[in-house]
Amino acid sequence: MSTSMSMPREEYIEQEYFFRVYRERLQENMASQDILKTVHEEILSTTRLPMAVDFLRAEILHTGRISDGMARLSHYFTPFQTYVISMAEEDASRFDQITALEILEREARYRADSGRPAGVFIYQLECISRNRLGYSEGLKAMAGDTCYDADWKKWILGLRNALGITELSELIYRVSDHVWTRQQQESRTPRNPDEPLPRTLFGEQEGRIARANIGRDPLYFFAALQRQLNYPKVPLSKKTFDEKLSPFLEARLNKVEQRLKIVEMEQKGGIDLTRFYKKSEDSQPPAFTDDMGER
Repeated sequence: MSTSMSMPREEYIEQEYFFRVYRERLQENMASQDILKTVHEEILSTTRLPMAVDFLRAEILHTGRISDGMARLSHYFTPFQTYVISMAEEDASRFDQITALEILEREARYRADSGRPAGVFIYQLECISRNRLGYSEGLKAMAGDTCYDADWKKWILGLRNALGITELSELIYRVSDHVWTRQQQESRTPRNPDEPLPRTLFGEQEGRIARANIGRDPLYFFAALQRQLNYPKVPLSKKTFDEKLSPFLEARLNKVEQRLKIVEMEQKGGIDLTRFYKKSEDSQPPAFTDDMGER
């Protein structure tokens, strides 16, 4: 199993800083072009990221989209990074840019710490799944990552059809070291030391966890990997919610709508309160009594 990173560790450390600062300053209502202009001076100059940030700033001034610049810098930013940002920049998307930047921030942190392809794959797939970013295009973007070798790429692209038939935990178990360990134990025959081991993509621990989660909710599988192997936790988009509103939220929205109508009436010349008077049957003014009950 390969554990090499596609870029030096310092690049991922600076990427993590860049995505975090970008996210935090967006939350402070700073404009993207202003953020890219100032953060350029903060990034370590021995990395390639400052040049990439300069290019992104020029691209956002020209097109208004940072993902277009990332796509043109495919030798630096991965297709997955570009895909996540592009989904957040779609006009009709419910996936927000703050969450997209946090996803890339945590991924860069994990790559700087270990960057194992198995962990990167699990994190990226959960990001696509939990934030509803689309399996077909998402898996295609994942397969373009340079941290995956030819076997990984072929397997990832095959998931676009396999996931609809077989659950994820079983698919991972089949290509893990654990499946061969169990077969060896069940056969009770010693392995020939000169015979090469079959190619696997996941380690013994991933395989054991995957086998234990076959038939269960995939979210339990992801959570177990995070607990046991310290895989990064996936941030969720704040805009992702069910279309059906809760009764309490719907009632509050109705009150807001009524207040807006009153404001519109005031702007058009005032509110006619006589519309709300209740008229008596004989159209006479209401009669009042004194303290003694006499008219």
